[in-house]
Amino acid sequence: MSALHFQPQHEPSQVYSIAGKALKLTSAEDIEPVIDELSKLSKCTKIDLSGNTIGVGASKALADFISKHDSVKDYVQEINFADLYTSRLVDEVVESLNSLLPALLSCNQLEILNLSDNAFGLRTIDILEKFISNAVHLKHLILSNNGMGPFAGERIGKALFHLSQNKLKSKEPMLETFICGRNRLENGSALYLALGLKSHGDGLKNVRLYQNGIRPKGVSTLIQYGLRFNKNLKVLDFQDNTFTKTASSFLAKNLPIWKLSLIELNLNDCLLKKDGCDEVFKVFQNDKFVNLEILKLEYNEMVQETVESSLLPALENGNLPNLKILEVNGNRLEEDSEALDTLQGLFTELELDDLEELDSEDEDEDEDEEEEDEAEKFEEIETEVLEKNLLELSINDLADNLSKTHI
Repeated sequence: MSALHFQPQHEPSQVYSIAGKALKLTSAEDIEPVIDELSKLSKCTKIDLSGNTIGVGASKALADFISKHDSVKDYVQEINFADLYTSRLVDEVVESLNSLLPALLSCNQLEILNLSDNAFGLRTIDILEKFISNAVHLKHLILSNNGMGPFAGERIGKALFHLSQNKLKSKEPMLETFICGRNRLENGSALYLALGLKSHGDGLKNVRLYQNGIRPKGVSTLIQYGLRFNKNLKVLDFQDNTFTKTASSFLAKNLPIWKLSLIELNLNDCLLKKDGCDEVFKVFQNDKFVNLEILKLEYNEMVQETVESSLLPALENGNLPNLKILEVNGNRLEEDSEALDTLQGLFTELELDDLEELDSEDEDEDEDEEEEDEAEKFEEIETEVLEKNLLELSINDLADNLSKTHI
């Protein structure tokens, strides 16, 4: 995943970081040196505790400090709590979050929160859902590699929906960034995740859902009921999910929505197949994407004809005027061809060292794809009813009802 850099506008910047020190902060006494250092800052704008491990006592002490000291509470804009629970038991993680997350709600300038690389899973979903729903100042939420699964992903989607409603009530801007990769969200989370993303409308700009095991029906659902309503998307990252022709068609149909805004499109390892690649690249041939800088379509079974009939014409016609990074390695392309020579002339860092060759199993694969597409057939859903129901539920009622049913 390429790094994202957010730059809050407040000055002066006072940063506290113990990132990557592998400290074991279990008790209140263990974290006292950290709190002492924090207390010396008059306007702390960033706290980075990533790469350490925190226990219950330390969490309570830190939460108490944050919620009572204006030097943090009124100024902190970014908090990095990634990789914060190595070796901790699930009960410890739950109790820690029950202390820390409510304290973060008191931080009225907090815009960026990274909770990645922590084994949350279902046991923490109630407190996560309540926090996300009420974090009205938050603009950038990073939740990758948290052991979510489809049910937790569904709950996160509902929390995003409630967050948008609470932001409207508070007259706060909508979420700009949602990163939720490596969480096995699968198809089961797609519908409510779509509604959650949709609810942030034109405010949402960066969406990364890489490595989630989402199949064609789920991808189609995310696009049809969610992403197509986010008309200002700059980054769309679906790397290592599964499209085939089914989801590729939905993407191709809606891509022109973002022709003025999109900067990065990552479809590496998404198995678009030949027909899916054709549909996507025909969009670039017919529409001008004025700001697109990064286009990634590695390992998708794209064929030479697509490069020659759609990709090169799109480049030659000026429909991708600002494209700087192109990734098409691992496809079924002819290594010694004029078309690839042309591409390498245009993109000096283009890698083409792992091209796939056509084989005799193609016919069997085509038959398997037809069966797979039938199983992943998109279904029309009356989402208006679901959205109305979400509006009528308070987040506390929602959390209580779902926790009694499923956990």
